Amino acid sequence: MRAKDVMTIGVVSVLADASVFDAAEILTSEHVSALPVIDDKGRVIGIVSEADLIRRAEIETAPHKSWLHRWLDDDVTKAADYVRSHSRRVRDVMTKNVVTVEEGATLGEIAELMAKHGIKRVPVVQDGVMVGIVSRANLLQALMSREPDGGGSRPSDAQLRRDVADAVSKHGWSSAWPTNIVVSNGVVHLWGFVQSDAVRNAYRVAAENVPGVKSVKNHMRTVPPSVNMGV
Repeated sequence: MRAKDVMTIGVVSVLADASVFDAAEILTSEHVSALPVIDDKGRVIGIVSEADLIRRAEIETAPHKSWLHRWLDDDVTKAADYVRSHSRRVRDVMTKNVVTVEEGATLGEIAELMAKHGIKRVPVVQDGVMVGIVSRANLLQALMSREPDGGGSRPSDAQLRRDVADAVSKHGWSSAWPTNIVVSNGVVHLWGFVQSDAVRNAYRVAAENVPGVKSVKNHMRTVPPSVNMGV
């Protein structure tokens, strides 16, 4: 799936020359935590979030630095801090380094960008103009759309046994000790010995992901690494 498949369109935005009061009103009325900031041509030039607006001189929440920080800060830093807490224009308080993607970006690429930059949403642009936005919520919606519906014909128990065995054998963590898979009416029973709880859980997850499996009963037992079992 790609950005164009999951993005929210008709996204509420704010102009760079709007006031911080306008931005705050939009954030509260639309129940969102951040707004893309656009210029008069619709190009994304920033993001303004709740975090950008809560440290304000008007409500006496502007940052109060210790005497040491005030002494270490140069005039440029002091001036920038003053602008962010006192300016009434969105362009002065917004985050300017905006991470954007194009419509063809994969969900994997988007998730990677979110993790790398510590952000919750990514504007989607086409020729520089915003056409939508992908948020963490959109990724969760994409995940829910892939939930198995349980429809269609179910494979036979014999086929499920082969499919589960194939699914497990593809991974390097599969146990070198004796294991067995028994399937009855779509319920998979896992038996045998594994080297850790992590491997035991991995067996269960691999089986659960095989199409047609109703549920998994994990009877596997963990054995300390020091134990050398004969086969």
